[in-house]
Amino acid sequence: MIAIILAAGYATRLYPLTINRPKALLPINKKPIIDYIVDEIETIEEVKEIIVISNHKFADCFNEWAENLECLKKIEVLDDGTTTEETRRGAIGDILYAIEEKNIDDELLVIAGDNFFTYSLKDYFGYYRLKDRDCVCVKKFDNREMLKQFGVALLDEDGRVLDIEEKPENPKSNTAVYATYMYKRDTVPMFRQYIDEGNKPDAPGYFAEWLYKRKEVYAYTFDGECYDIGTPESYRSVCEEYEK
Repeated sequence: MIAIILAAGYATRLYPLTINRPKALLPINKKPIIDYIVDEIETIEEVKEIIVISNHKFADCFNEWAENLECLKKIEVLDDGTTTEETRRGAIGDILYAIEEKNIDDELLVIAGDNFFTYSLKDYFGYYRLKDRDCVCVKKFDNREMLKQFGVALLDEDGRVLDIEEKPENPKSNTAVYATYMYKRDTVPMFRQYIDEGNKPDAPGYFAEWLYKRKEVYAYTFDGECYDIGTPESYRSVCEEYEK
């Protein structure tokens, strides 16, 4: 399995915090957000390499971070060549870029570099192995307005995805999909098919929304928390909650 950490965004909503520093390197309790993600990836023995996708503006920042990180797994920073918010490839575009640049022919763990979470990636991987299918991770909550900012999944009693809609105006359930995905090896070539069909290259959830109509996809319901750090207020709130 190859892990891909998506960190090529420009995080303009977090300005001025992210004018000269990528969001994934913002600290929580004196430790960069991405370090917590790498710590969890390291618990999965089957992951043999971690690819961090950066834009060109912040590639040097990530290279410096990687050089100083103590990690048992191979880490590579991949520069996607973009320099502005307007020229960005989008998350799915970046995944495809990594697949094709690195000739990836393996299972994938794809995770957003700005997610700060407290659940176990190893437990999620155990579920993925048990189901032997592509997986998304979800949590139920009842704030309807917040649900509109996520992908929302409808599941059967066994956890199979019956429907996913990204950022719905009228959510069909209270099950939010978070940006951590596990994909089977035979799914990897489908990223090219998705893009070639003219689908949106932006939020990674759009691919899951497309995929479940073509293959069985299951949802791992996690215990714990997952925070999408999107604004200075949300970042400050998480820092205060986890400062100890």
